[in-house]
Amino acid sequence: MTSIFRKFYFFLIALFLALPLIVVAGVSINEKQTLAFPPQGFSTSWYGEIFLNPEWRNALMASVTLAVLSAALAVAIALPLAWFLWRRIAPWANIFQLLGVAPFTLPPVITALGLLTFWATAGFYGQPWTAVVSHAIFFVTLPLVTLSLGFTSIDRSLVEAASTMGADERMVFRTVVLPLILPYIVSGYAFAFVLSLNEYIVAYMTVGFTMETLPIKIFNALRYGYTPTMASVTILFVTTAAIIFGLVARFGDLPKLLGAMSSDGK
Repeated sequence: MTSIFRKFYFFLIALFLALPLIVVAGVSINEKQTLAFPPQGFSTSWYGEIFLNPEWRNALMASVTLAVLSAALAVAIALPLAWFLWRRIAPWANIFQLLGVAPFTLPPVITALGLLTFWATAGFYGQPWTAVVSHAIFFVTLPLVTLSLGFTSIDRSLVEAASTMGADERMVFRTVVLPLILPYIVSGYAFAFVLSLNEYIVAYMTVGFTMETLPIKIFNALRYGYTPTMASVTILFVTTAAIIFGLVARFGDLPKLLGAMSSDGK
């Protein structure tokens, strides 16, 4: 009996968490241009609007481009930093780790205001590349954390053995370390990509309306009324995130990538 109540309890929690997504999904298939729920009629034309309407298509391309480049830059920053923190055991090294996680731990508005002030003072406000750099700085924490977990999982005796056999530090990294941390690089990139794809505040503060990403496009479209295309974009975002994280879970050890230890403590 207790088991039945427990399952029913978890079912109610899952249903409560899924209800907003169910409503949004229902809104996205309305036949008419309304945000009514339950949906009035059935049509998937609003999903096609994302790709066929030039404004929505350009916003989608801007979001994907921003996410691809900023996630790559975030990994490029986090990889040498995590490598340095793992190889150089020193009390002052924690300062670099603190700097790496600080942007993500602060409220997004504070980080966005700081970046806005910096780019405006430097005279680069509104340049699309500033959004790439800003997102990379903001989300560098994610690959830094996953890569730090990856480095701590490496048996240092493997590195010592390679060094004893005459391999220099560059060869050790390329032949021993890199294959072991590759899943953590991929997962860190995936986390940064998905969050960058959905981010609004930092992008808006750094480029304004000069580069209209999908989140910015949604807020701009609210000025002219409500359309099921907005709900369709939301479902597209959720589906993309589910596919990416599903692939990470399928081809990698997701609990380990998230820092969970196995039952034997390894």
